[in-house]
Parts: sequence; C-alpha cells; structure tokens
Amino acid sequence: MMSLKEVDKIEITTVIDNSIDLLMAGGPNLRRSGLSPGDWLGRKSLIAEHGFSAFVRASTADHTEAMLFDAGLSENGTAHNLDVLEIKSSDIHAIVLSHGHADHTTGLVGMFDRLGKRRMPLLLHPDAFLQRKVVLPDRHEIALPPPDRSVLVREGIEVIEQRAPSFLLGGMLLVSGQIHRSTDFETGFSIHYAKIADQWQADPLIHDDQAAILNLRGQGLVILTGCGHAGVINTVRHAQTVTGVNRVHAIIGGLHLTGALFEPRIAPTVAALKEIAPTIIVPGHCTGWRAIYAIARELPDAFIPSSTGTTLTMTAQAAA
Repeated sequence: MMSLKEVDKIEITTVIDNSIDLLMAGGPNLRRSGLSPGDWLGRKSLIAEHGFSAFVRASTADHTEAMLFDAGLSENGTAHNLDVLEIKSSDIHAIVLSHGHADHTTGLVGMFDRLGKRRMPLLLHPDAFLQRKVVLPDRHEIALPPPDRSVLVREGIEVIEQRAPSFLLGGMLLVSGQIHRSTDFETGFSIHYAKIADQWQADPLIHDDQAAILNLRGQGLVILTGCGHAGVINTVRHAQTVTGVNRVHAIIGGLHLTGALFEPRIAPTVAALKEIAPTIIVPGHCTGWRAIYAIARELPDAFIPSSTGTTLTMTAQAAA
C-alpha cells in the first residue's frame, strides 16, 4: 500500500475531448468555456477531436503543482487549446501518458517548442512504445503508431518508464502503473495487436493503460482515466487497493465502452459504478453514447456531461 498525500483542492481542465458544447451550463464548481458577450467571433475557438488531454492542478494549504495528462490526437490541438484556455507551459510540471495510442500522444509534437529544453519529465509504461494495430473483422487494419522515444529525447524530454505505481507532484498524485485485472467482464480489446520481438501478437489487455489518482481530503479518491482499457471497475479497485482509500469522490475520462465489442459490458459496469457510488462521474472520449446515457440514467446525481474546455474544481471537506 502506498500512502497518497491528501490534498485540499483539485482542478481538472478538459483540454481535449471528443466534443464541445459552448452553450452547456456550468455550476458553482464547474466552469465551462462557453460564449461571453460579444466575443463569439472575436476569440479563438477551442478544438474538439477524437482524443483526450487534461490539465490537473493539485493544492495543499501551502503548495500547488500541476501536470498534463495525455496530449490528444492532432499535433497542434492540445497546444492550441492550452493557449485558448490561457494555461501556460510553465504551469506544467510533468506529463503523464495513460497509454501509447496516438489519440493520447501525438499532441506532444506541438508542445516541444513551448516546453523548451527544461527536461520535462514524461512518465509512461514501457509498453507505450510498442507498435500497435487493430484488425477489423473484415481484415482491414488500423495502425496505432506510438510516440517516438528518440524524438522525445532529442527534444529534451526526460522519459521515465515505469510499470509500478509512482508518485508525482510532490506525492500529491499517484500514477497507477500497470492495473491489476480482477473483474470477469472487463476482458480487454480482442482485436488489438502489438509488435513484440518483430512479430505481431495478440495484445488484448493493453498493459500500458494507467490512471492518475489523487486523494481529496475528507472526500476520497479522484481517478482520471485516458481510455480506461483496463476497465473502469478494474481501475477503481486497483486505485483503492494501492492507496488503501476506499471512498471514491470522482471518476473522470474515457471508459471505452463504445462499439459492438464493448457495449455488452455497459450493464455490469454501470451496476458496479452504482455500488462504488462516486460523488462525481464525468465520462468522456471513448465512453460512447450508449454508456454515457446509461450512466446519466442510473447515476443522475453524480453525472456531469463532458465538454472540451470544462474546468471542474473539487475542494476538501471542512473539518467537523
């Protein structure tokens, strides 16, 4: 068990997601990047794409640090949205890649110039560098190119490969490392392959899939996923086991429940989520509309719809 430092405030900004709704309502702790009077045509627009990236800021009473979780699909999408959201590269103290698929990594290319040569630490699982592909039932193939290690090193990135859980941001954030699989229904991606020892092999479990975990004082775990290839229930259980904290405050990110291969998992996933009973759940990216609808129906008080440019602020529970 790893002792994850409690934090007093967490802000998570969705820098890139699959959709954006400029008219979506915010709330007391939920800021949407919507329309302001007179600026609809006068400001740069945010970009939505099939990808994911989030900016995470964690604070204690006397200390604040921040990191970037994933980097989206297009080379310049994340960099563009960071500019629109007025998030400076100097605010980013580390980068974590949830896994090696291109819709979470390619946006790093557009950030090299602004990061400079300051040895930005980038944490990922070693398998994130594997060549991958999806082989469809009709035998057509979709390539999933990984990040290029040599390019990262050349651009001054400090590449840190870890299979085990590891701390960042002064112990305020835990990267899950390789997630233990414990459910009987989250069985992986059966048509996914990786090139290992120069041979294509079945790679259904996508072992490099990992989450970011924070511990909000008095509220519980805040768990951020990229695609959630390990399965969101496996991910939550792993986070609980590794940290020793059972209460879950928030689950945010992609849950990969879209398409014919994954939709049979929606019902058992939602049933398990109801048992976990998070205060907040923000399903995005690859969750899919059927799963999002089911989550919204079954966990209406917890559900928050995702939209690119949204900032969710979570604060510690006041002492009794």
